[in-house]
Amino acid sequence: MSTRPEAKPWIMGIHAYVPGKSSGADGRPLVKLSANENPLGTSDAALAALSGAKAPANYPDPDARALREKIGEVHGVDPVRIVCGTGSDELLNLAAQGFAGPGDEVLFGRYSFAVYDIAARRCGATPVEAADTDFAMDVDALLAAVTEKTRVVFLANPNNPTGTYLPRSEIERLHAGLPGDVLFVLDQAYAEYLTPEEDDSGLELAAAHDNVLVTRTFSKIYGLAGERIGWATGAPHLVDVLNRIRGPFNVTLSGQAAAVAALGDQDFVERSREHNARGLARFEEAIAALGNHGLRAVPSKANFSLVLFEGELQAETALAAIAEAGYAVRHLPGQGLPQGLRITIGSDADMERVIACLRELCGESA
Repeated sequence: MSTRPEAKPWIMGIHAYVPGKSSGADGRPLVKLSANENPLGTSDAALAALSGAKAPANYPDPDARALREKIGEVHGVDPVRIVCGTGSDELLNLAAQGFAGPGDEVLFGRYSFAVYDIAARRCGATPVEAADTDFAMDVDALLAAVTEKTRVVFLANPNNPTGTYLPRSEIERLHAGLPGDVLFVLDQAYAEYLTPEEDDSGLELAAAHDNVLVTRTFSKIYGLAGERIGWATGAPHLVDVLNRIRGPFNVTLSGQAAAVAALGDQDFVERSREHNARGLARFEEAIAALGNHGLRAVPSKANFSLVLFEGELQAETALAAIAEAGYAVRHLPGQGLPQGLRITIGSDADMERVIACLRELCGESA
């Protein structure tokens, strides 16, 4: 007989989320290229809203009404069909909790965001991984993995940690192939880095169907990772479920104010998108030039690049050398990618130093 409280067995199956590092093994602070934060920081408008936030003794608006209205204005979504969360992480977990449980399956592709596995296990469901195609999500493999037990399908587009992207036609094909009683959660944390022509139709699907939930975040291009703000949209009955189980005051007073202001500064969003596009293109070109040494960048549509080390140079060696040069990047053995480093696109100067480090490791002149 146990002498202490014991956690449910499915909880003990969870491997806690490991955030990107910001210091070396010796505790030395490093430039953080490990968490996909915006190297341009936060818009002045959002910073002003943060500094001007008042009444911290009072609870925030539990319905985040002003924020939902601003999101609706910017994205053409009915605010009634929007729910806000403590980052999109909370909403992803709530989606699994609301629609899956013991005996059910939660499906996602190999090399998906680590939170999907946690969300499935947290509610007692069984996580199921579908095969990839060269590190990209495979719609046929996902559909083939659907069973009568499947209750939720998670897909990030662009994907984290690979940066890969499925076009509108593939997203629509995946949704069309799912049973109507399966919740399709389309995680668009990096959607703002896409061009308008690359829109994957997620918001349209969420507006038109009863089984699509789209999640987004203010942590990436908006530069508000520290405030933990996310949102989701879907059919009213989906939003109702998430509202029933979310925290009652889950988005802070300052976070709501900052997010509203950030949405009003689309010039900052555009500058961030353009900076990332230029930096990503230069970085991928530099990695391609090291292809004869076994380095390969998985084509990315996000604000990071997954670099694969498929030759003599090992990812662990590169990780240590990059840290010695003063930078933290993300090694991903826990996600089945021991040969990969996920590197956030930072400032131009930072990316040049990382590239120079990799060239030196490969024996190339800087």
